[in-house]
Amino acid sequence: MMTTRMLEWLGRIYIGLLLAFLYLPIIIMALMSFNVSPFYQLPFEWTTEWYASLWQNDQLIAATWNSLEIAVITTIISLVLGSAASLALYRYEFRGKKLLQALLFPPIAIPWLITGTAMLIFFFGVGIGRGLFAILLGHVALALPYVIVVVSARLQTFAPELEEAARSLGANQWQVTMRVTLPWIMPGVIAGGLFAFAVSFDQFVVSYFLATPGQTTLPVEIYAAIRKGFTPEINAVSTIIIVVSMALMLLTARFFKFGGEK
Repeated sequence: MMTTRMLEWLGRIYIGLLLAFLYLPIIIMALMSFNVSPFYQLPFEWTTEWYASLWQNDQLIAATWNSLEIAVITTIISLVLGSAASLALYRYEFRGKKLLQALLFPPIAIPWLITGTAMLIFFFGVGIGRGLFAILLGHVALALPYVIVVVSARLQTFAPELEEAARSLGANQWQVTMRVTLPWIMPGVIAGGLFAFAVSFDQFVVSYFLATPGQTTLPVEIYAAIRKGFTPEINAVSTIIIVVSMALMLLTARFFKFGGEK
């Protein structure tokens, strides 16, 4: 009995330490975005000066909008192409299918430094060069395997008999896909979309290789700002992003249960 209680308390302490390790730096960063001192000096003095300064920082705001636009477009393209590819891999048998499925994993496992270098060389070789369009293509290439893997995993739980029953009742292929298959795989589609958005919005290495002066994303701009001299405005924009991201995650978790029920 004592051993069980001790293990239970050790487990609670371990989880508490793990959560503190994950969230304590974020909490400190958010608090320091409201500190009047730009050098994290104590005692803490409350201010919203850095949030006011943030809206005057045109470069940081422009980079944030670039990241949001690229992440949203990347998510949409990856979801459309990835979901279609997952359905094709699930429904049809063709030569090279196993090889194609196996080739989905190396882009996830290969270090992004190597991927970024390869993309830079390739884009210059085909005449695309650097810029926001090149960054968008690079992010889609990175996010697409995540969507295909997640949606394909969801499709493994799908019963083909449901599609056959819908066809026997007179539904065409489009109706079967939209009214039977898509609702079933929607949790996987949502999860894949969240992966795609996170991969794109947080991507630094590939964006750093493909960005041009004046056309950067938020991670690249933050890196450049830190090299010049850290300012609490970075804490402010990071806090806003964290709050918005967690709110979206809570809303998603509130309205969708990833077991398939709404």
